[in-house]
Amino acid sequence: MNQQKSKLAQWLRVAGAAVVAFSAAAVVHAQNAIESVTSSMQSGAEVIRIDFSQPLAAAPTGFAIQSPARVALDFPGVTNAIGRNAIEVNQGNLRSVNVVQAGERTRLVLNLKQATAYKTEIQGKSLLVSLEPVAGAALVSSTPSAFAENRNRDMLPLRDVDFRLGSDNTGRVIVDLANNQVGVDIRQQGKNLVVEFTKSTLPEGLRRRLDVSDFGTPVQLVTTQQVGDRVRMVIEPRGEWEHSAYQSENQFVVEVRPRKIDPTKLTQGVGYNGEKLSLNFQNIEVRSLLQVIADFTNFNIVTSDSVTGSLTLRLKDVPWDQALDIILQAKNLGMRKNGSVLWIAPKDEINAKEKMEFEAQAAIQNLEPLRTQSFQLNYTKALQIAQGLTGTGASGGGGGGGSTTRILSPRGSVIAEARTNQLFVSDIPSRLVQVAELIQKLDIPVRQVLIEARIVEAADTFGKSLGVKLGGGIAGGSVGSVNGSNIFGNAGVMPVVTPGLNGNPSQALTTFTNSNFVNLPSTGVSGNGNAPGTFAISLFNSSFSRMLNLEISALEADGKGKVVSSPRVVTADQTKALIEQGTELPYQVATSSGATSIAFRKANLKLEVTPQITPEGNIILTLDVNKDTVGQPTTAGFAINTKHVQTEVLVENGGTVVIGGIFELTESNDESRIPVLGEVPYVGALFRTRTRTANKTEMLVFITPKMITDRNAAR
Repeated sequence: MNQQKSKLAQWLRVAGAAVVAFSAAAVVHAQNAIESVTSSMQSGAEVIRIDFSQPLAAAPTGFAIQSPARVALDFPGVTNAIGRNAIEVNQGNLRSVNVVQAGERTRLVLNLKQATAYKTEIQGKSLLVSLEPVAGAALVSSTPSAFAENRNRDMLPLRDVDFRLGSDNTGRVIVDLANNQVGVDIRQQGKNLVVEFTKSTLPEGLRRRLDVSDFGTPVQLVTTQQVGDRVRMVIEPRGEWEHSAYQSENQFVVEVRPRKIDPTKLTQGVGYNGEKLSLNFQNIEVRSLLQVIADFTNFNIVTSDSVTGSLTLRLKDVPWDQALDIILQAKNLGMRKNGSVLWIAPKDEINAKEKMEFEAQAAIQNLEPLRTQSFQLNYTKALQIAQGLTGTGASGGGGGGGSTTRILSPRGSVIAEARTNQLFVSDIPSRLVQVAELIQKLDIPVRQVLIEARIVEAADTFGKSLGVKLGGGIAGGSVGSVNGSNIFGNAGVMPVVTPGLNGNPSQALTTFTNSNFVNLPSTGVSGNGNAPGTFAISLFNSSFSRMLNLEISALEADGKGKVVSSPRVVTADQTKALIEQGTELPYQVATSSGATSIAFRKANLKLEVTPQITPEGNIILTLDVNKDTVGQPTTAGFAINTKHVQTEVLVENGGTVVIGGIFELTESNDESRIPVLGEVPYVGALFRTRTRTANKTEMLVFITPKMITDRNAAR
């Protein structure tokens, strides 16, 4: 009996020890956890060491992804004891490590810079993951990216450094290189962008600091300086931004654009841009699935109590924000993002909660006490701002448009004091903040533009006229003796010398009857008041009884003239300006009673313009230019010669453009001749007259707008 009791006690001790050992093994297996993850270089290979609280029974299963480069390892029955889900390494080919726990399984993801093969090895309580070396040197985050390799042997100077405004508020830094062989290194250093041009020099005129904050781009300052054998350019942006660089021949361009941030999106950019993950679950609770995504993304997720149900899904290499969107759509859930916190609830619950909040805000506005605040205006009239706040008129000076939207709340009121140019606004505090922001944007000095017009009128006239008179006469008898008288005409008197008594000569007057065979004299040049010049010759026979007359008349006129009119006017942005000078001509008009009255019509030089300054610094001009002069008189009054151009044009600041021109060319060749005789070669010139005119007139209108620089006006 005692022997049986002894055997029973021995068996109980063995069984108890076995139970204790089994329980301890179960506890050990359940409590295995990842304690640390480190990276090091061993014999030229990169090794990631994963330390566990207990040794692993077998190597984990895993897979590798080429794009993005990633290695994933799954550890069943293992928890995360590191205390965080993301570990930044940024050493060698390893960027970071993510440790995500889902239920009783933990996935460890190695985020690589370049895809490569791997192998695992268990050493005690640690797992060693060896990454095979990638082709080329290992990537280091601090190493600058070489945009172009320098193939120049000599030091060459940069030609120019300029800044320009691109579309969508993009800042463009443009560098003119010596040639297309200059090497360029570009990297991001802290909050700045550093560009280095190797084997280059910087002329003294380009060693400057460009303050480009007035352009409204992310770029604030561009500093260029000589550093050793290279030129260093530091671009200082602000806010959220992104950049791109490209080179075309000898021109290198760096574009810095604002990064569009949507606070409601999980990841910025177009579409889904989150890190890719793989999910394979069978009938998993939605709340647990959301917890997996929270661990992977480091987002804080608050789940409503009404979120229930299970889901079966299999997703492979899907962006995590797309995976979350799929889960929410499958269960008709909605999401609201506030910083790094996501609130997930049914859509009906979210809509009802937001409706209640809006109704509460409206009720508070009707009960909230009013405050009165005064605003001193410097550049804008208080009455215009008051009309804009109440929606009864224009909301600003300088040609602003009409406004029908009320800025103030229904309980708000405004008083405009014209004498001191102040506004007194009474409203709830939230609306007063909006009014202050609106006044800060409207009460600024308006930029001004100087517009100069040049109206150039040029005339070039040329005329030539050639004609002849051919006639003759017969002697009609002596009429007496005179001394020194010569009369020519149709009935001419000619002194004739004959021998007298004692051999002394005597002088007698002989009458000739003269007639013109050809009467084609020069008619002069149109528009020229000068008479043609003449040359005449008379031929007599030996007895002076017959006479032949030849008279040639000719005129050649050449004239050049230029009239330059240059009206100029200064006006504010988007404000019409008018300047004119001229004469008012009276004329009679009939009234309804039958009487006449005097009215006036202007013949003047007028420039009417409305400028608009664009964000790029160019100027849009709406122009109406008149150049009128007094014309010829008529029975109804003076005629008016008009020259008028009306257009809209875009001109760069300080540039000159020809907005219009009129060119006239008038040529005429007139010839009058006697038939048959006028066609005889050489001799025919005595039987014809010729007139040739060539008149050229041209008018050009030049416009030069120039922005008046004012640092206080640049906002």
